[in-house]
Amino acid sequence: MADRQQTDPAPQWWSRPEGTTEEGRREAVPAPRPGTGGEDHVQDAAPAPDAPASDAPAQDVPAPDAPASDVPASDVSAPGEPAAVPMVRYDPWGAEPLQVVDRGRTARGIRLWQVVALSLGTALLAGGIGGYLGVLAERQSSTRLELPQTAGSADRGRAPDSVAGIAATALPGVVTLHVRGTKGSGTGTGFVLDQQGHILTNSHVVADSQEITVTFNTGESVTAELVGRDSGYDLAVVKVSGVRGLQPLSLGNSDNVEVGDPVVAIGAPFDLSNTVTAGIISATGRPVTAGGDKGDGSDISYVDALQTDAPINPGNSGGPLLDAKAHVVGINSAIRGADKEDPTRQGGSIGLGFAIPVNQGKRVAEEIIRTGRATHPVIGVTLDMDYAGDGARVGDKGEDGKPSVVADGPGARAGIRAGDVITKVDGQRVRGGDELIIKIRAHRPGDPLTLTVLRGGRETTLKVVLGSANGS
Repeated sequence: MADRQQTDPAPQWWSRPEGTTEEGRREAVPAPRPGTGGEDHVQDAAPAPDAPASDAPAQDVPAPDAPASDVPASDVSAPGEPAAVPMVRYDPWGAEPLQVVDRGRTARGIRLWQVVALSLGTALLAGGIGGYLGVLAERQSSTRLELPQTAGSADRGRAPDSVAGIAATALPGVVTLHVRGTKGSGTGTGFVLDQQGHILTNSHVVADSQEITVTFNTGESVTAELVGRDSGYDLAVVKVSGVRGLQPLSLGNSDNVEVGDPVVAIGAPFDLSNTVTAGIISATGRPVTAGGDKGDGSDISYVDALQTDAPINPGNSGGPLLDAKAHVVGINSAIRGADKEDPTRQGGSIGLGFAIPVNQGKRVAEEIIRTGRATHPVIGVTLDMDYAGDGARVGDKGEDGKPSVVADGPGARAGIRAGDVITKVDGQRVRGGDELIIKIRAHRPGDPLTLTVLRGGRETTLKVVLGSANGS
């Protein structure tokens, strides 16, 4: 019986190159290439240990499909010898690889734009991360952040004649008045006159008052009583009791005020207490009339005023106007706004403020404190307030048909007649009846005046000594 290797089908994972056959190969072993010398090499193989013994001589039998000429002589064993198994070498150049791996496209070199883009992306990413970490570290750091600041002197003193120095001196003596009356409530300003608690303010601030509350710059508030007021001068005096440490303001001389002098105004505009503004004296001797809401002339104020551009607004009324030495030279009383008919009318200050000269305020305050009322200087004539010419004309008739020149009055003794036109007072021109009243009230009863009178087309000079009348 001849030994023969069994040829099994190739496993599933095995593949042969295309064109490979079983011819000239033993047991699926590739045949040697011609001329390589492999066909002459024969190796005797010892019988397998487990192979069964046989009496018949081993004989190699060629593959059924292989021709006899393809079997070399050296592969045939002699009788009685074990069958020789030919040793065939595999020629790697004789067949294609059994398996081919697809490794994709050939790798290309990195281009310049790719390097630049990668660098920029890396830089941006690193910057963003660094910034975020920096902010996070600053927020979480316990180090106190402190901005640079100029080291100033601890001395907070100011020059006495500076605005700050004037304000520091005057503010302790300035008060805010809250007034409640039958027609509502309002706010004004005043200042302390003496240690007895007398406070000077405007008459229109306390007019028709039922309750007056005074608030000092320390915040302390007390109730005040009305001592007296005069609507013709627009001045009033109220008094507080039981208040210690009062600091009266020093009164100056308004006759010494010159145009251009610096001034400071203190008040409570729109209830903003202790408001300080600064400006200059814009003019002196401004004839100003205010009030007249009643329609009968009893509440009209005639003021020979100091004009200032220091901002004054509602609530400043009654507050002090101070010079460079912190002395009171005026009592803030009125402002000039745009005309009511003007659609662009400005309600607040437009730089035209008026103050009652302190010389006049001092005299009126002294009279009110002594007697509860003030007196007015008069010349004893009735003026024609409808006269449209230049000057103040003496009327033809007085009230209730009485003579326009009071018999045996100051005017009658000076020689004033009905129809005379007064054009000057002490050499200063007057343009109407209001200006004449203002010029007269700027003086005290008993003061002598020189009047220039136009009569029958001719000017004449008359000397008059002012009389006295009780104020309203």
